[in-house]
Amino acid sequence: MARATVAFEKVDLASLLSIEAFGRRMNSSYAGFDVLINNAAVMTPPRRRVTADGFELQFGVNYLGHFALTSHMLPPLRRGTEPRVVNVSSIANRSAALNFGDLQSETAYKAFEAYGQSKLAQLVFAFELQRRSLAGGWGLASIAAHPGLARTDLIPNGAGKVSVAFVLRQLMLPLSQSPAQGARHVLFAANSPSAKPGGYYGPSRLGEVRGDTAPAKVPQQALNQENATRLFDVSERLAGLTFGTSRP
Repeated sequence: MARATVAFEKVDLASLLSIEAFGRRMNSSYAGFDVLINNAAVMTPPRRRVTADGFELQFGVNYLGHFALTSHMLPPLRRGTEPRVVNVSSIANRSAALNFGDLQSETAYKAFEAYGQSKLAQLVFAFELQRRSLAGGWGLASIAAHPGLARTDLIPNGAGKVSVAFVLRQLMLPLSQSPAQGARHVLFAANSPSAKPGGYYGPSRLGEVRGDTAPAKVPQQALNQENATRLFDVSERLAGLTFGTSRP
């Protein structure tokens, strides 16, 4: 049996400074990377919270932090072998929209809407990254996935155990998957030769809540090219960087 060498590196997805420092360490310490999985998430905190840089927490961690991380990791990824970036979205993106007039939910904070927007942004970014990789000759495969409904502590840690979201989670437990079963769809995107660049994968049954891995349904709002370009440009401005460079 093959044995892996595992190393731990600390990065705070709620801090652009931490993300930049992490990217510098990775650039200087490793020859290249083959896979980056953007999976960190905060889900439905009942009150609006912000990152160290003042962004709404879900948008800042779930999407913008991963956007910045991918940017800083692009040089060593391009030195990798058939590199892939996997963005982990959610079925919550189906009812979501990108509110460019209030991306930070400053006017009105609705926890689940903000979560859905962050996960839609991740999916839009995954598709746009693939387009830019092809146009720029980066040699990078950008693939998206979602876990369906998995029995993790994401909701208890975000919404809390005294919340509507937690009650709904408990009611849905019989339909849910184990964390390992949810992770296999992400691992398919990261490892399988059958996972296509620009693809999106998730469970195949019960409205993509559970089941074997299959191509996932792409919400229409994730296919808007104008919104994708706008989101990319806004993200560069918010993160204070030019995508793919270690410094602005």
